[in-house]
Amino acid sequence: MAGESQRIFFYPSQEPLPTPSPFSFSVAGSTTLSLSSRPAFRYASLFLRFAGLLFSFISAICLVFPSPQYRNYKPSTFLNTAELMYCFIISILASIYSAYQLFKGVCDLAYRAHFVSDKISDYSSFILDQLVAYLLISSSSILVLTIHRIIPTTTLWKSAVVSASMSCITFVLIAISTVLSGYKLCKRLIW
Repeated sequence: MAGESQRIFFYPSQEPLPTPSPFSFSVAGSTTLSLSSRPAFRYASLFLRFAGLLFSFISAICLVFPSPQYRNYKPSTFLNTAELMYCFIISILASIYSAYQLFKGVCDLAYRAHFVSDKISDYSSFILDQLVAYLLISSSSILVLTIHRIIPTTTLWKSAVVSASMSCITFVLIAISTVLSGYKLCKRLIW
């Protein structure tokens, strides 16, 4: 035993792995909040909400006021068609919802406070995004079927085509917003 040396094993203490949870914070990180510490998807979400507001509003306006060059347009044709009224109402609802989400996002970034609590916001955004996306795609499909029944040379036909395309673009933007809000919700539930 005199020839053998004793081996001493030293195991350094392992620090716990950092979690990607938004609920963990450090003292240094909590005192200095800068715009660069905000995730990029918040800015992407604001851009998507603004674009959704813009395109859904254009979709609604195109149905009500087809073209200023045609003075003899009668809004009674728009009001008497149930399909066009449905598409108009859905476009207005999508505009209101996008405006609310945009307002909430801007308030969250500007005042560094939450307009609504994070948990309620994540759940409600995910559910309402899906609902609005479903309503937009259903109104777009109804509008496409209505376009085939309208005479192609009228101003109502042209405005319905523009409104259908704007409504489809709004659907794509809201669907992308749904993916982002689903990501935030999954991040909340998993981590």
